[in-house]
Amino acid sequence: MSASDQFGDGNHKLLPSAGDMDALIRAEHRDPFSMLGPHSDGKDGQVIRAYLPNALGVRVLSRDGERDLGELTMSDKPGFFAGHFPVREPYLLKINWATGEQITEDPYSFGQLLGEMDLYLFAEGNHRDLSSALGAQVKTVDGVEGVRFSVWAPNARRVSVVGDFNSWDGRRHPMRVRYPSGVWEIFIPRIKPGETYKYEILGQHGVLPLKADPMALATTVPPNTASKVAAPLSFNWQDTDWMQSRGDKHDIHKPLSIYELHVGSWKWHHGGDDEPDRPYNWHELAEKLIPYIKGLGFTHIELMPIMEHPFGGSWGYQLLSQFAPSARYGTPEDFAAFVNACHQNDIGVILDWVPAHFPTDTHGLAQFDGTALYEYGNPQEGFHQDWDTLIYNLGRTEVHGFMIASGLHWLKNFHIDGLRVDAVASMLYRDYSRKAGEWVPNRYGGRENLEAIDFLRHLNDVVALEAPGALVIAEESTSWPGVSQPTQQGGLGFSYKWNMGWMHDTLHYVEQDPIHRQHHHNELSFGLVYAWSERFILPISHDEVVHGKRSLIDKMPGDRWQKFANLRAYLTFMWTHPGKKLLFMGCEFGQWLEWNHDKELDWHYLEYADHKGVKTLVGDLNRLYRSEKALYEQDCQPQGFQWVIGDDAGNSVYAYLRWSKEGEPLLVVANLTPVPRHGYRVGVPFSGKWAELLNSDAGVYAGSNIGNGGAVVADDVKSHGQAFSLALDLPPLAVVVFKPVGE
Repeated sequence: MSASDQFGDGNHKLLPSAGDMDALIRAEHRDPFSMLGPHSDGKDGQVIRAYLPNALGVRVLSRDGERDLGELTMSDKPGFFAGHFPVREPYLLKINWATGEQITEDPYSFGQLLGEMDLYLFAEGNHRDLSSALGAQVKTVDGVEGVRFSVWAPNARRVSVVGDFNSWDGRRHPMRVRYPSGVWEIFIPRIKPGETYKYEILGQHGVLPLKADPMALATTVPPNTASKVAAPLSFNWQDTDWMQSRGDKHDIHKPLSIYELHVGSWKWHHGGDDEPDRPYNWHELAEKLIPYIKGLGFTHIELMPIMEHPFGGSWGYQLLSQFAPSARYGTPEDFAAFVNACHQNDIGVILDWVPAHFPTDTHGLAQFDGTALYEYGNPQEGFHQDWDTLIYNLGRTEVHGFMIASGLHWLKNFHIDGLRVDAVASMLYRDYSRKAGEWVPNRYGGRENLEAIDFLRHLNDVVALEAPGALVIAEESTSWPGVSQPTQQGGLGFSYKWNMGWMHDTLHYVEQDPIHRQHHHNELSFGLVYAWSERFILPISHDEVVHGKRSLIDKMPGDRWQKFANLRAYLTFMWTHPGKKLLFMGCEFGQWLEWNHDKELDWHYLEYADHKGVKTLVGDLNRLYRSEKALYEQDCQPQGFQWVIGDDAGNSVYAYLRWSKEGEPLLVVANLTPVPRHGYRVGVPFSGKWAELLNSDAGVYAGSNIGNGGAVVADDVKSHGQAFSLALDLPPLAVVVFKPVGE
């Protein structure tokens, strides 16, 4: 009996109920697999159904394409085809469209795709390799190549994947929901990497704006917002030596000096008249940045967020693709090549990572399935008033696991050496930047965000296990105790914490006219009161050179010469102070203008001696820092630091000793007024000659070249509680560093 005969007889086995068909045609059917694809006829044959809006005709071929098995006949519902076949066997659909012919396997002929363990671990919040499970995965299923799409949308009534491959028609590929996880899935044969796609989601109150894939591994270039199918990362890593030695390099007793940069505005490619200027791509950046960093002596670079983000003006901090490097600079493989090149040159790579909040863009995570899925439902918990963003509901196991998997994705798949976690303070406190009555207390009535605390501890424990040697660094601006203490001791478990207090105090000090600095003397020394309460990084970051705060050089008081002298002295003080180092791009040569993310740094300044001198000094500071154990070995221990002079406010002079574990000292003396001081006596622990290792006023740095002739011999004169002392010539607005070298 032909299909048309069966339609005429009203055979219920060939066609679903009228209600089911109407729901499918309206794209409201929750279980399309119950209707479409092959279904047993109760004997040895099968009924095949397909819904292909705008198709002109459909024939069924054997899986090898050699035999024509018959026709699917269109029902009285346009686009709905069905047919009965006496033998059950795999098949192809030969579809006749107005634009041509398509031969493909039937997406509805494949069974359940995701394994139960994948779904269980995802629901539990413990799937550590989520980026190879959900999203668009290039797969071979039953010998057929294609893409498995899966997305979490538990409150959706229907989810379809749409793209160029189906004319962005949500009726074409509605997905199967898996209970109880709420993950929707479908395998679409013959799709290749590079296809763009989104999800069309029917929420409780209608169809939502098309959503990008939260698990996308690649994206289109902004301002486009579609996700892109990406093959699994295929890269021949050549950084085994680095990865095996990384744990030792990241020991707290080793130097850590970080150059922070924004990829899109470090340096641009200038193509001349035929090509517009543009930021470097990853290959160009590797070619230019790596020699620059090696020349300056930094141990690591830190990239402001390179995960895909819709608005460039957010600098990457309002990102939507937690698993996809921005298409602005190249492919995921290009980014891997950049990291690999850094490692081959002994440069570590740290990424800024944002688990605190996400933007409200309609194609993103906001109201993803028509409900507050990734965010808290209550705006008093889920909306950041300062940033106009939404707050991840980390108390939800799936969201908790999604973010853990994101961190691991970068560390494991891209060999990233550390995550700098943004806005930790906003995560820890439920009343962060909120007035009374504008926040929801925790279950104990307190202000602490217990689920965020659990998340951060879990993150740090998992990273230690899954990515040995990797750093996790907190940008945390409050006095929360134990940020860098192990979780086993009740801490949050971070490797380091940014020392925001040190940054605010010392910048406020150096912004003062030197005549007033005697009244702010403690601002430069107060950091030593709490310097060992955490493992600290001293950050002069992008946040200090934007929004009217002025560039680092322009914060300095005085005329041009004094500004540069102040800058050199401040950087030398920073490099000799306990704590690891971080400096934002442009500060190393005295960028005059505030940082602008829409243009490159003002590299032409390096034609001038004073700018070039600052850059030379930073390179020398890093080399001194890495070569002298006293400057890094006991950063986190009070034994590594000793005040010699901390109370000479009248002269704005400071002197201190840094000690290595073996008892090797360096003497640091700072004179932070423009007055040279001759014969200034400073106590030292050892007799003999003390070599002047570095002088920020040296002529090579465009200073006035006042100094101590390269060395000073200690006098047998007690001073400042020390058995010996040096009579020093202190240059103006400068810091000098000495080391005992014997007789």
